[in-house]
Amino acid sequence: MIGGLTKSEIEHSLSEIKLMDAACIDYKETGFFSHTVTGYLEDKPELRPYYSYRPDLDGFKALLQNKKVIGDRDLLAKVLTKQYEQISTLNIQDSKLVHDNIALLKSADTYTITTGHQLNIFAGPLYFIYKIVTAIKLAMQLKETFPDRNFVPVYWMASEDHDFAEINYTNIGGKKVHWWYEASGATGRINPDTMRQALNQYKGVLGLDHHANELAEIVETAYTKFDHLADATRYLVNALFGQYGLVIIDADDHELKKQFAPIIEQDIIEQNSFKNIEATNKELENLHVHIQVNPREINFFYLSDGLRERIVFEDDAYKVLNTEISFSKEQLQQEIHTYPERFSPNVVMRPLYQEYILPNIAYVGGGAEVVYWLELKSNFEHYKVDFPILILRNSGLIIPKQSASKIARMELAPCELFKSTNAIKTAWIKKHSDHELSLRNEWRELQQIFEKVKLRSFKIDPTLAQSTDAVQARLEHAINSLEKKLIKAEKKNYHTRLEQIDHIKAELFPKESLQERNENFGLFYVKWGQQFIDELVRNFEPLDFKFTVLTEK
Repeated sequence: MIGGLTKSEIEHSLSEIKLMDAACIDYKETGFFSHTVTGYLEDKPELRPYYSYRPDLDGFKALLQNKKVIGDRDLLAKVLTKQYEQISTLNIQDSKLVHDNIALLKSADTYTITTGHQLNIFAGPLYFIYKIVTAIKLAMQLKETFPDRNFVPVYWMASEDHDFAEINYTNIGGKKVHWWYEASGATGRINPDTMRQALNQYKGVLGLDHHANELAEIVETAYTKFDHLADATRYLVNALFGQYGLVIIDADDHELKKQFAPIIEQDIIEQNSFKNIEATNKELENLHVHIQVNPREINFFYLSDGLRERIVFEDDAYKVLNTEISFSKEQLQQEIHTYPERFSPNVVMRPLYQEYILPNIAYVGGGAEVVYWLELKSNFEHYKVDFPILILRNSGLIIPKQSASKIARMELAPCELFKSTNAIKTAWIKKHSDHELSLRNEWRELQQIFEKVKLRSFKIDPTLAQSTDAVQARLEHAINSLEKKLIKAEKKNYHTRLEQIDHIKAELFPKESLQERNENFGLFYVKWGQQFIDELVRNFEPLDFKFTVLTEK
């Protein structure tokens, strides 16, 4: 079970009406995933030193046999219970299953499946939702496989992140909703009281049909009833996923940081993470891996209200950039001991902090995250913290009924949609034209003629063979150019039909990128309500590692 429900009970609670048909294709076929990610999924031997266990059931079995939990389980449950008090007090979207799961975290046979993300307003792009669904579904599947253990899905809010420009907007229905505000410090501490314009704009795009009022009420409550963006985000995410037992954690907390304080002190003074990750990155670069993050000598920020600035070591002192704050070594140690919450890990130390305080066995992330976690294993080993199993989150393409009809009329297969617009058009023309547009047969005939010419030339003068090859190459180029002209001319004859491909690509691949990287979940929720989330939970298969194409029936 996840909390008080078994997988079958949760699946039974899903709507019996299936809204979509699912088809899956290999990630490699999409052309949107790096060779490192696909290599990891394919178990390329050269990547094995940079992770712990394979992302499959055998890997989980092995990890569960060896897992060492460092964090204080009782303290974790205590902090989480306190963080949920506002939702409980207001009696809004409170979930018994969430509280059951928090209580389960005290038990030695309970483990977490974690995903993390920034506090994007209105849940940002679709992949924000997909990450969480993947964690939920994986927890369900692990419970079925290992019934004597419990698995709790966790969303780790990146509440200490300070890059406000990355989270202050979302794209919905072709419109960009922007929160215009000058923010500083940790985004989780920002008061969302200046969001009214963005909130009204977002609700305006939702309209009034179907489940629009339901979602409008959720976002209205989220961004007007709480004083911090972290609390607002907890409410929003809990409203969508509380029924599945998702536990949401804000690690910007004194008690949780206090556990991690010894590593904070050691790493700032000894700069171990810099040495370990820098060495790993050099190895990965030799494997032609595109490095996602580079460590600094000190990988912590100094954090207070309205301030999150890097700590640097200069002139025999630990200084906070862009401030007058400075510490000697002894003062730094005292500051960490007294106020550990003032020390915020950066991108390379946050995963270690996460694994230190959670009984975690898997991290669910996107392609770039999986690659950057590969950079970190040596640092985990240095601090004797177990490295989790890395799970590439599920990716999806949602095809509404209107787009599905166009695709059916054009006789396109799901895998074809991921090609460039021009490539789709060219393939379609070759398939549907009444004329033979390929000149391959003619070129074969010409090649046979050139072989005869080359032989005759060689007999006359062996040096003429090179000249014949040059003429052949020029002719091949001319034949290819002529074939392109034939296709281009035929495209004009089918201009109206081919415009449908333009429309399909614009609808499903905004900005020529994946739908999940641009479009917000809002209009899908308006159309289907909670059944939209149910469909994702039903159809995503975290350990199959396939791209899921969901077509509305």
